[in-house]
Amino acid sequence: MSSSVLWVDPSNGAAGDMLLGALLDAGASASVVTAGLRALRVEPIGLQATEVRRHGFRATKADVDAPETVTHRGLPDLLAIIGAAGLPAPVHDLAAAAFTRLAEAEARVHGIAIDQVHFHEVGALDAIADVVGCSLALHDLGLLAPGARRVVGPIAAGSGTARAAHGRMPLPAPAVLEILTAAEAPMAAHPATMELCTPTGAALLVALATAWGPPPAMTTRAVGIGAGTRDPDTHPNVLRVLLGAPSQTGAAASSQAGATASSPAGATASDWSATELCQIEATIDDLDPRIWPDLLERLRSVGAADAWCTPVLMRKGRPGQVLTVLAEASRVDLACRLIFTHTTTLGLRIHGVRRLHLRRDEVKVTVGGHPIGVKRGWLGPDLVTVQPEYDDALTTATATGRPVAEVLDQARREATGSD
Repeated sequence: MSSSVLWVDPSNGAAGDMLLGALLDAGASASVVTAGLRALRVEPIGLQATEVRRHGFRATKADVDAPETVTHRGLPDLLAIIGAAGLPAPVHDLAAAAFTRLAEAEARVHGIAIDQVHFHEVGALDAIADVVGCSLALHDLGLLAPGARRVVGPIAAGSGTARAAHGRMPLPAPAVLEILTAAEAPMAAHPATMELCTPTGAALLVALATAWGPPPAMTTRAVGIGAGTRDPDTHPNVLRVLLGAPSQTGAAASSQAGATASSPAGATASDWSATELCQIEATIDDLDPRIWPDLLERLRSVGAADAWCTPVLMRKGRPGQVLTVLAEASRVDLACRLIFTHTTTLGLRIHGVRRLHLRRDEVKVTVGGHPIGVKRGWLGPDLVTVQPEYDDALTTATATGRPVAEVLDQARREATGSD
């Protein structure tokens, strides 16, 4: 199943197993998730998804089958484990981002360096399974692909107190507050006096979110409901997800709402929409050039709107590259972390930019009996850009024996309705 929009509803709280259950309920493959978990070089981890009821509502409960472990793992251990598992790059990067958020929060709570953090919440096998499992499920649903939009609603974190290793602690848990505060994530009020959001749940939501707020304009294709362990009388202990595709009606409305007041002559308020983004740049002259394609793909997979390299001539005639990344403010920290981790740069330049973009859609056409995706751009009511997917066209050309240029031309004609 492939979707490009996700909305997460954590208005009754969030935990790693709740999100995993919701994604499985929405169509993620349990066998794909289980296979990915088996690749982790830790004690054997199993997964079982069962249908349960919470407050009278049906939901899917994701139960991790893992032995109790006395191994105390910190962030470097966890990053090494997921790095050695051969996971797809988007899965690896999301899991690493979630674990890093957890470790950073615990370091701030306890006033220690991040590499000194060793604690049960991150090191336990069930937390590892939840984080990596959710990352695998999102990837299986096509929600870690470049351009995918992942919106998270206000998070109910809970109130009251709970028993912990150091005695009773106030709720929301200190680590939860640190994670949500650092990300400027919206919180929702809730009448229940109990823990509603766990640190693992908070870290996953912050790591995956490309935006915060209500459901975006979308055509819903699947609904997933994940259950928490308890079934209190006060509320349904579930987390919901909606999966779908961008709504063209919503895209047109967004275009009208975001149009600039200083449109060029002849343009109207519905011709395009505007987005405020951050531009991240670094000039690098000592990086193995084989690294660039993987890095650019990693940046897009974590929510960058675009990423590219521009050749430049540096001091003493040395060739170099200017790396440029466009990202929403909520994605900047993650993008910067990837750049610092995967390149040799010691500094980054960041400034705000305004991007105008056309209303767009994607249609499927058939050429020689083979489907080809075609992206289209609209300037107001006028179709101005028609771009077939080259990989689809190449597959069709190979299967039919026709030149790829001819296949591309026919796909464009099919997408525009011209002869």
